[in-house]
Amino acid sequence: MDALLDEFDINIIKELEKDGRMAYSAIATALKISNTMVHQRINRLIEQGIIIGIKPIINEKKIGFDWASFTGITLNKDQDSDRIIAELKNIPEITECYYVTGSFTLYIKIVARDHEHMRKILYEKIDNIPGISKTDSIIELGCAFKRNVSL
Repeated sequence: MDALLDEFDINIIKELEKDGRMAYSAIATALKISNTMVHQRINRLIEQGIIIGIKPIINEKKIGFDWASFTGITLNKDQDSDRIIAELKNIPEITECYYVTGSFTLYIKIVARDHEHMRKILYEKIDNIPGISKTDSIIELGCAFKRNVSL
């Protein structure tokens, strides 16, 4: 366990995981601590970069994005990764991007409305970025689970 987190921090985070909109006063009541302590702890966790945001989690399928892929990207030169990542950020259907080891330089997640939309993203947007030599995609069939690391 990271020395930066104590029992109060962990319990506050667990409460926020249940409902990120939970009022600080409700967290304080649930944990039997002061509202001020909750406020100070959450601010510190944000300042330290432990909590990087509290935002809605969108179910892409409910808003018409029925297709998703995990796509490995091979670059002509790994030194071009910063420029290529900047261009990938301009494609709104790319929701995640990771540096990886192995056959690829980058690994991304793409969401699309249907197979034709996915094809256009891959062939008309990503493949036209200079410096990308190839992509290799795996189609996602559904998410079994997604969670934060257990505290």
